[in-house]
Amino acid sequence: MNTHRVLIVEDQQATRERLAGIVAATAGLDLVAALGDFTSALAWLQTHTAPRVMLVDLGLPDGDGLDLIRASRGLEPQPEVMVISVFGDERHVVRAIEAGATGYLLKDSSAEEIGQGILRLIDGESPISSSIARHLLKRLQPAARPAPDADGPHLTRRENDVLQLIAKGFAYAEIAQHLGMSPNTVTSHIKHIYRKLQVRSRGEAVFEAMQLGILESPR
Repeated sequence: MNTHRVLIVEDQQATRERLAGIVAATAGLDLVAALGDFTSALAWLQTHTAPRVMLVDLGLPDGDGLDLIRASRGLEPQPEVMVISVFGDERHVVRAIEAGATGYLLKDSSAEEIGQGILRLIDGESPISSSIARHLLKRLQPAARPAPDADGPHLTRRENDVLQLIAKGFAYAEIAQHLGMSPNTVTSHIKHIYRKLQVRSRGEAVFEAMQLGILESPR
């Protein structure tokens, strides 16, 4: 059976290890490297045969994932690029596609969705998280969904702290450690955030918060 080489570029170690595990467990895929920053990824691409697929996070500590996607367009053969991000808003999705990405999944997608998404990408499809597609459709139909509250949802200071760390891609255990609270308390705050924003996932929460001006969109 032919295998397809996959390169992962993700700065959060826990997420990077999770993605590496998904690739390793998916038949037909071969993980060639899992890197944590822009500089290492660019150097790898310049000294190795181009992979079949690149999984790229947009928010790298020393550069923009979009620049890495653009750089990949000059490779031969040109790899397929799947963005794996916590940000599912229209701006990030459109910019990634314009840069050359052919797929876009949120980090909280299931292992099966990510693994099968990579295979679908190789088969010529353009996988996109269903929640992103739904939000993009809502952008075209703004009257389809009423605002959660006439004045917008009101998050507490602690809920805002948790939301900021969610947006940066931190795992729940990391959020608990960073804010000095128990994992159960973090989970409780997240449930309240989801309820107030009327969402069901991390990606949707970040998207809604940015749309409502509660969370500032990164560059």
